[in-house]
Amino acid sequence: MSLLRRYVLRANALFLAVASISALQADVLGAAFGLGPLGPVFAAVPHAAIGFVEAHGLALIIGVLLWRAAPAPAWHATAVSVHTLLGGANLAFWPLFGAAGMVGVGVVTTVLHGLFALLQAYALYEAFYLRAPAPPVAAGCA
Repeated sequence: MSLLRRYVLRANALFLAVASISALQADVLGAAFGLGPLGPVFAAVPHAAIGFVEAHGLALIIGVLLWRAAPAPAWHATAVSVHTLLGGANLAFWPLFGAAGMVGVGVVTTVLHGLFALLQAYALYEAFYLRAPAPPVAAGCA
């Protein structure tokens, strides 16, 4: 097991937790009270809040799971998939960041999703291709 792979999972989990808690706060304030940068967005399209809350809530749950995960290839593959989805969604719906006046937040989170996708892909590569070779079996001990 690589210490680097454990640190990548933990840093990834911390990012997902912090970003999703902040986003959930903005989601709830905007949807329930019309406050914050998402207030006008949800005023125009109130039912959109369910998608925001679900996405950010699931990101928080995944962050908790990654924090507790062993640095196994399946978890690195999961993290690559999660960040590809979240970063891709940010890019696909980029105009929303402009409408909410949150372009800076969009840039930072999208770049971090890309960075973590790359770090997790490297961790996955390390898990499969850079493993220490198994010790040789002594003759007659097999």
